[in-house]
Amino acid sequence: MTQTQTEVSLSVLTSISQIDAADWDACASPEAADSARPNGPFTTHRFLDALERSGSVGPGTGWDPRYLAVYLGDQLIATAPMYVKSHSQGEYIFDHNWAHAYENAGGNYYPKLQMAVPFTPATGRRFLVKPGFEGAGEAALVQGAVHLAADNDISSLHITFCTEDEAKAGEAMGLMPRISQQYHWLNNGYGTFDDFLAALSARKRKNIRRERKTAQSFGGTIKMLTGDQIEPHHWDDFWQFYQDTGARKWGTPYLTREFFDIAQDTMRDDILLILAEKDGRNIAGAMNFIGRDTLYGRYWGCTEDHACLHFEACYYQAIDFAILNGLSKVEAGAQGAHKLARGYLAVTTHSLHWVHNPSFADAIARYLQEERDAIDQEIEFLAENSPFKSIKVEEQE
Repeated sequence: MTQTQTEVSLSVLTSISQIDAADWDACASPEAADSARPNGPFTTHRFLDALERSGSVGPGTGWDPRYLAVYLGDQLIATAPMYVKSHSQGEYIFDHNWAHAYENAGGNYYPKLQMAVPFTPATGRRFLVKPGFEGAGEAALVQGAVHLAADNDISSLHITFCTEDEAKAGEAMGLMPRISQQYHWLNNGYGTFDDFLAALSARKRKNIRRERKTAQSFGGTIKMLTGDQIEPHHWDDFWQFYQDTGARKWGTPYLTREFFDIAQDTMRDDILLILAEKDGRNIAGAMNFIGRDTLYGRYWGCTEDHACLHFEACYYQAIDFAILNGLSKVEAGAQGAHKLARGYLAVTTHSLHWVHNPSFADAIARYLQEERDAIDQEIEFLAENSPFKSIKVEEQE
């Protein structure tokens, strides 16, 4: 499928392999030229390729790739990861009630279009535009996605965990903005973990110290591994952890075993693996992805339960790594109000939505305004009751 706007053309591709990796990354992560670290690894060609080659997305998964590619002549100037969805799993911006209402009214909510990174509730650019082509690239991506949905009688388009700037641009182009809430740890220039603790209220500081002491008395050691420190056999252990958590939370784990093997080959420099070892065996672990300025916590699991070990591996070790490496933020994934007591603060996340049916779109717009007001009030309340003393930490853009 190709549409033209003066000299701009849009193609819809069914495999990331149809786009050269260097061309894709020139749009997705231009800051990572010359082998520098990208702002976030999730829209890189290597990450999306790992999802696709491993069978984590594609036939039978409910995530059917439709990558957008915008060309100016022969030059690729913009891309976007997009999928035809037959369900609403693995998205973390919940629209199940929308689907039920739509279908109760006699419509077919599925399939829908999802411009997103599968299984990844991490904020990042979704309009992957090469610098210098922002206006034409963003317009082509939005208009192309909407036309694709309308021309194929697809109910809706959802652009999830986009940046705030993209949310504003999308709203100006007629999309409906939605806000949600996560908990992020923000580095206020701490030199050590104790510097961070000193900024907390006495009660929270005492609680974290107690949790860390309890966790670290589980009878083993905790280690951080990244890059070549990660060896193939580590994924055998982590796969057990991931399956356990996936079965309890989602019913079926989203990622296949092969994903971790591909990640070992192509992404281990982007990964921080935290493992808890006891009696010569790894009994728990947390998988993180490393961005230029942010650590992204993604998966946790264990084969033995030990008090507070989850908090230590997922939250406190992540903070240790961020401080040691001068990162400004830790994103610990979706939901989890319990993170507030551990030094993480409530922040706003953004998404954009388009619904084909005008009457349903009006109802959704009213709902989103009510939801936005409620979330604004909740974030304001949480800010007033933050775990910090009188110090205000503002999120870096």
